[in-house]
Amino acid sequence: MSFQITVQPSGRSFSADSSETLLAAGIRQGIGLPYGCKDGACGSCKCRKISGTVVHGEHQSKALSAEEEAQGLILTCCSKAQSDVLLESRQVTEEGSFPVRKMPVRVLSLEKKSDDVVLLVLQLPATDVMQFHAGQYVEFLLRDGARRSYSMANAPHTLEAGAPKVQLHIRHMPGGKFTDVVFSTMKEKDILRIEGPYGSFYLREDSDAPMILLASGTGFAPIKALLEHMQHKNITRPAALYWGGRRPSDLYMNDWVQAQLSSMPNLTYVPVISDALPEDGWAGRTGFVHQAVLQDQPDLSGFQVYACGAPIVVDSARADYTGHAGLPEEAFFADSFTTEADKAKETP
Repeated sequence: MSFQITVQPSGRSFSADSSETLLAAGIRQGIGLPYGCKDGACGSCKCRKISGTVVHGEHQSKALSAEEEAQGLILTCCSKAQSDVLLESRQVTEEGSFPVRKMPVRVLSLEKKSDDVVLLVLQLPATDVMQFHAGQYVEFLLRDGARRSYSMANAPHTLEAGAPKVQLHIRHMPGGKFTDVVFSTMKEKDILRIEGPYGSFYLREDSDAPMILLASGTGFAPIKALLEHMQHKNITRPAALYWGGRRPSDLYMNDWVQAQLSSMPNLTYVPVISDALPEDGWAGRTGFVHQAVLQDQPDLSGFQVYACGAPIVVDSARADYTGHAGLPEEAFFADSFTTEADKAKETP
């Protein structure tokens, strides 16, 4: 049975079958609902149900607590309609309308950027090239039906005519079904299958607010795509990049960032290391990267924040920035890199 889903304040609507999640139905019909992991782990798709009935699937309490659920909040990634539903969601825009497609890709190169990070370059089909926003991600479709998600680290304008390529930054997760292959047997010319684009993480260009770009580890990948997009579009809004890692080697493209500063005068860069050893010779900022932002900007009321990386960093930033630093909730955009281990944690 199909039901009508209407989203305020945009007034946009779409149909959803009772057997599919609201998010899946929205993606299928080009509706730009906010989301991240699609597995009830990150909370990016949280919105308010104004009326109607849904069945809520399993999810993590940090993504949606029992108190929030009692207040009428839902996760669209694990909610299925049982009637017509009226939702309130801030980020429903036309910009999420690029079609999601499956396609074969060829491995062009694998370059180690650090002991546990590989820059993987994929050749896309030369015809009917995938359209995407800088900051979005693709999913690898594995032989056993499993999926693994990775952000594209280059902006759409960098796709070469006739030979479009996307870059991904892959961190090795020992025992990982996909990353073990990347770091052991994957080779150039291998054929893989991907699906995309996915995600609601992209630059909101209808604002001139200064930006905080917050990245931990390989959360730098979508931030790099945003920086390339900003350069291409000559976007001169003030932007401060805070990139955090445990050791200096975790800032695996530090030289690339430094090189951009001369051509992006409105960009500032603050690398932050949390667990430097004496032999690292680190003389820069130390501590937790999200706290470094607050040390420099205790009042974020006039900012937009784009945060990517480990869930603990994204969740801590969201709580501290919106709870103590005055950042409006609608000005916090995030891509939380939930691993399979994160998704497998106990759900209520």
